[in-house]
Amino acid sequence: MQAILALEDGRLFRGKAYGAITERVGEVVFNTSLTGYQEIFTDPSYAGQIVVLTNPHIGNYGTSPLDAESSKPYIEGLVVREFSPVSSNWRSTEVADEYLERSGVPVIGEIDTRAVVRHLRANGCLRGVLSTAVEDTDALVAKARAHKTMAGTDLASFVTTKTQYVWDQSEPKNETGDNLLPAAITAEKQMHVVAYDFGIKQNILRMLARENCKVTVVPAKTSAEDVLAMNPDGVFFSNGPGDPEPLEYAIENVQKLQGKTPLFGICLGHQIFGIALGGKTYKLKFGHHGGNHPIKNLETGKVEITAQNHNFNVDPATLPADVEQTHINLNDNTLAGLKHKTDPMFSVQYHPEASPGPHDSHYLFKQFRSLMEDWKKA
Repeated sequence: MQAILALEDGRLFRGKAYGAITERVGEVVFNTSLTGYQEIFTDPSYAGQIVVLTNPHIGNYGTSPLDAESSKPYIEGLVVREFSPVSSNWRSTEVADEYLERSGVPVIGEIDTRAVVRHLRANGCLRGVLSTAVEDTDALVAKARAHKTMAGTDLASFVTTKTQYVWDQSEPKNETGDNLLPAAITAEKQMHVVAYDFGIKQNILRMLARENCKVTVVPAKTSAEDVLAMNPDGVFFSNGPGDPEPLEYAIENVQKLQGKTPLFGICLGHQIFGIALGGKTYKLKFGHHGGNHPIKNLETGKVEITAQNHNFNVDPATLPADVEQTHINLNDNTLAGLKHKTDPMFSVQYHPEASPGPHDSHYLFKQFRSLMEDWKKA
């Protein structure tokens, strides 16, 4: 069956249909990761977006529950060069085509993804419709133009958990039932972290657990007063989709928590920190999406290769004097990390949990653990 990707500027791409026979609309972005496509499918930060993968071969190793970052795929649609109808991996429990079909996600394959990426790089992120069911191209372009823009949209409140829960460190287990965490959480020197879920990824929770943290995950709109009542040793603000500016409830919570407990933010959490501290955010031309972005740590001089997925960024020129820049993106010199000079809080724009991606930035979870230990001693 034929599939069509129609962009708001009238550009059309035709290919072969895979996945679900349906029609989905969203902002079209590209990701340059070489592996980890299931982690990309299931990252809630991709809610509202159609994802173009630049790696030409997708689906080769199938899918596995162990690779999922959430309970379901959040991408609106998938654009690929070659989509494998079979999987070749002993870990695979379902081929990618069936996995996305069951989840209602349409896929367009056998198109020139290089042309799509070059078009997005030249023109910026564009709204689009991916249809494996409709062939009326004029109607598809009109639908893309009528779709709401990402700017000004609060998507975090749609993907967040509806109820509070404690992360069960017994998850995940491998195929033989063994715990994948290197060590079970012990009561001795355990830290209690309250994590705001704006679209949190499973591996973030695993990384916190590996630092001997008990993690209580709360909905995005949980009040700062309710969080402080849990007597946390630290509070974490997660990644998530959409524009940070409409999240006034989250910005207010950061301001209420600042100076009362250690704070750590990732991606959307970082942008929320930036606004709460007095800065402003702006939308990038085509965003940062991939597992190969170089970041320089300004405190150590070291360069980390990082995983990233965001369309908005904090403008460093708008930050007050009591906020220090800690990391920059070497591709475009955008701000990639900050910390408060006196209060125990820091954040990064990228994904140190690395799912998918390199492990260069795992140290940030240890840094958060150390910050909490120092705060308790003070």
